[in-house]
Amino acid sequence: MVEQEDPIYLDHNATTPLLPQVVEAMLPFLSQHFGNPSSGHVYGRRAQAAVEQARAQVASLLGCEPAAIIFTGGGTESSNLAIRGVVEAVGGATSVVTSAIEHPATSAPCRWLSQRGHSVVSLGVDGEGRVCLEQAREAIKPGVSLVTVMHANNETGVLQPLEALVEMAREVGALVHTDAAQSVGKVPVDGLGVDLMTVAGHKLYGPKGVGALMVRKGVSLAPFALGAGHEGGLRPGTENVASIVGLGAAAQAVSADLDAEARRVARLRDALWETLCAGIDGMALNGHPTERLPNTLNARFPGVSGSALLERAPLVAASTGSACHEGHESPSGVLVAMGIAPQEALGSVRLTLGRGTTLLQVQRAASALIDAWRVLRPTV
Repeated sequence: MVEQEDPIYLDHNATTPLLPQVVEAMLPFLSQHFGNPSSGHVYGRRAQAAVEQARAQVASLLGCEPAAIIFTGGGTESSNLAIRGVVEAVGGATSVVTSAIEHPATSAPCRWLSQRGHSVVSLGVDGEGRVCLEQAREAIKPGVSLVTVMHANNETGVLQPLEALVEMAREVGALVHTDAAQSVGKVPVDGLGVDLMTVAGHKLYGPKGVGALMVRKGVSLAPFALGAGHEGGLRPGTENVASIVGLGAAAQAVSADLDAEARRVARLRDALWETLCAGIDGMALNGHPTERLPNTLNARFPGVSGSALLERAPLVAASTGSACHEGHESPSGVLVAMGIAPQEALGSVRLTLGRGTTLLQVQRAASALIDAWRVLRPTV
């Protein structure tokens, strides 16, 4: 019996595989080093030392002090803690500014705040997927307590003008949170100047179920979970030591060759795009041509559904931003917010490369997608 070949994995913005050194770092804490970090004996001290080492490793990647790192259960929890924590610490009704293209980990808590009487202003984006700074200048005014805008969009990879938003926020005394789950480990994040930053372990070759929130010194947060005093009292509960160790190891690994890997994967991404354009007339890029993650290509295939295209190309494991409900496909809200017509948006596919992606894989994936499109394209 011939085993079926695994498809070429081009969905690294969804999740990444564990690096071998991450697995190696975690294994002892899944077996012999089982102590509770809060225990005073040697078992607890070993676990606590490992947690603190991981804290320093993550801080080094983010360019902050280790004390600024709070470990959480993942990116969603980190963003909830940042957004709800700031607003509840301020007290009373306040104002929050966000964007129309946020991940649900940000948009859902913002909607929750709006339902409870807080003002939430959502900034639009231009045709290349970047937040409209003119709208931001009007929205970020005295009385705003928090600006929360992602660093890189999970669908298009477009990098947002955070430096400009931070400058506006500083002028009115507002804090800035960014969901950097997609950008950490792919591009530098140490010069953004934000007050709070979300990290998700499984987006940078670490384990699932663990994340971090960078909290600048002096920022007050109210915890939304109550318990003992773990993680500075902001995230009660015994630490997930093995996964925290894995996150630390992943942070150290990706920081070692961040720039070189970004250049390598960008070359592969561009080769993929050029090959697709050579084989299919009318291809269109979703997002900014340069201000985006080096691994991300969100492309519109003319005249076909992106989901149907991927079904016809089983060699490629990728995704679309579309949602299917009871047989009806709806386009990505991110692409529609960029002004792309819904029917055209349905033809989009997100192709995201990673550390294991090779030129041969890119060539084979491109050929598979081109062949699938030629089968599906409408007759003219």
